[in-house]
Amino acid sequence: MKVSVVICTYAMERYDVFSECVDSVLEQTYDPLEVVIVVDGNETVFERVTDDYGDLDGVECYCNDDNQGISYSRTRGAKLATGDVVAFIDDDAVAEPDWIDELARVYDETDAIAVGGHAKPDWVTDKPDFFPEEFYWLVGCDERGMGEHMEELRNTYGSNISFRRNVFLNVGGYDENTGRKGDRHIQAHEAPVCIRMANKYGKGVIYNTDAVVNHKLFDYRGEFRWLVFRSFWQGYSKRIMDLLLPEAAGDKNDYLKQLMLEFVPSRLRDLIRNPSSPKAKQLVTIFIFTAAVGFGYLYGLIQSDDKLVGAAT
Repeated sequence: MKVSVVICTYAMERYDVFSECVDSVLEQTYDPLEVVIVVDGNETVFERVTDDYGDLDGVECYCNDDNQGISYSRTRGAKLATGDVVAFIDDDAVAEPDWIDELARVYDETDAIAVGGHAKPDWVTDKPDFFPEEFYWLVGCDERGMGEHMEELRNTYGSNISFRRNVFLNVGGYDENTGRKGDRHIQAHEAPVCIRMANKYGKGVIYNTDAVVNHKLFDYRGEFRWLVFRSFWQGYSKRIMDLLLPEAAGDKNDYLKQLMLEFVPSRLRDLIRNPSSPKAKQLVTIFIFTAAVGFGYLYGLIQSDDKLVGAAT
């Protein structure tokens, strides 16, 4: 079974990090493997990519004519790929050497149509002591309560997800109206394609926690102000997703119940038994981030439906 790994990039200032990502994929223990690099409309970056990787066997390099966004780029990469399975990794993540081996093993041993893995936080700076595990999803990493090993989930995160290529393309790939495009970032990037896949095939994404990528988290991702704004726009994006895909509503609602009825009480008990400043900060932060998500959703509610859909398109 041939696996194609699609890596999308667009900015020269992240090139060193992107190179680490590509090198980690080239060092995978799995074979046969194809690497498809899509540069999103930056000719300077594309020239550097072709100089560094264009002559390597099994590596294909492409450049969009304009900046089209991460969703367009990933879907284009899947269309250009030749593998039976297409895997995606963010350009600021580094894969463990057996990452593809672990994803492929699930396809070989089961009837899975999509397999994701563990997106592990890799703090480039010190991890902020106020940042709770329950909100790692804000920075594209697996949060507390994400799921159990080999459990079927609606989706894993874009830094560590794969699909049978024909299934991915049959459901239309990523929704170009979501994901990063320049300064615009309508979130819930993986949800639409995985919901369409579940509707068409009746299956979700198998979560193999042994398939690990290390997602780099830079200084700004640990800034309290940035995380609060991120929470707000996550809530706003959730409102848009509820309009475009009503099936998406239950997933985060279930997590909110788990957060408030299970994780918060357990944290409170632990704080009482073994008090510490970081534990207290994290408990308070959970309420602040949750409130910010709620305010973002409410902000979406007071907008007209046409305006919200327009924001996505």
